[in-house]
Amino acid sequence: MTRAALPNIRMVAMGGTIAGAAASSTDTTGYRAGATGVDDLLAQLPELHAIARVDGEQFAQIDSSDLTGELLLGLARRVTSILAEDAVDGVVITHGTDTLEETAYFLHLTVRSAKPIVVVGSMRPATALSADGPMNVFGAVTVAASPAAAGQGVLVVMNDEIHTARDVTKSSSLRVSSFESPHGPLGAVIAGVPVFYRSVSRPHTLASEFSLAGIESLPTSAVVYAHSGLDARFIEGLAGYDVIVHAGFGNGTVASRLIDALAATGALLIRATRTGSGQVTTIGASADAANSWITVDDQNPQRAALLGALALTVTRDPSELQRIFLRY
Repeated sequence: MTRAALPNIRMVAMGGTIAGAAASSTDTTGYRAGATGVDDLLAQLPELHAIARVDGEQFAQIDSSDLTGELLLGLARRVTSILAEDAVDGVVITHGTDTLEETAYFLHLTVRSAKPIVVVGSMRPATALSADGPMNVFGAVTVAASPAAAGQGVLVVMNDEIHTARDVTKSSSLRVSSFESPHGPLGAVIAGVPVFYRSVSRPHTLASEFSLAGIESLPTSAVVYAHSGLDARFIEGLAGYDVIVHAGFGNGTVASRLIDALAATGALLIRATRTGSGQVTTIGASADAANSWITVDDQNPQRAALLGALALTVTRDPSELQRIFLRY
């Protein structure tokens, strides 16, 4: 393929570990996130020239733990604008891993485009021995440049695996293989070639009912983690939140001593589970019907918080809110 015939990929940089720097090549935890700009990241990967014409822009340069709703909205609007350019064939977003799954899922639900969108990060800073960032970026650009990635929604490429933003989660604090999906990856990057084995069936991107139009700010959300002995004193600090996700025991159980106090907040209460995987159902639920509480299906608490906030931009009817959680 000639250089002129290569696909055009825009890399949008958000900072994070993948752009991190430490004083020592053996230091994989005491680094400064977002220290390297997008131009330097691209300059370190001349191998990309063989698969795509890649240009970059720096949208943010943060530790991803500092991600906000304002940044999410701005990024979604920017990615939408980039993909509307006829000359752009796909987007790769470099991102810190702490909130990578949340950004990917938000874009998955709000960006109306069939062009490939790939989010990528790394577990080790760029200065580390055996840094995983360069190979992850190479894989991400390879996927974004592939026609097979079109229409797949937002994808996350890490450790040679291709995941859907709907499922993927960071499962370990330090492992290079931290990113996993409970239903398995969609595919893999094998010898530099993206191979897909399945597609996500839940709606996304062009099929999503959510729109960025008219949203000036996202409804606020908080996640509460259940544990034995937790009493109602913490609930006072939740005043004013629009969405409260309760990461409960087992099947999302809420302790009986907390039910009335949580109901009195007036927030949309979403029952999730702290277990890390599995569905949450209304069987054995904690006063769902009486309080119009919502169950998450199999979404983890952090994605449930985003979906709940987006759902409130569409409806406040409890039955419709539950429909949304069962649909997405």
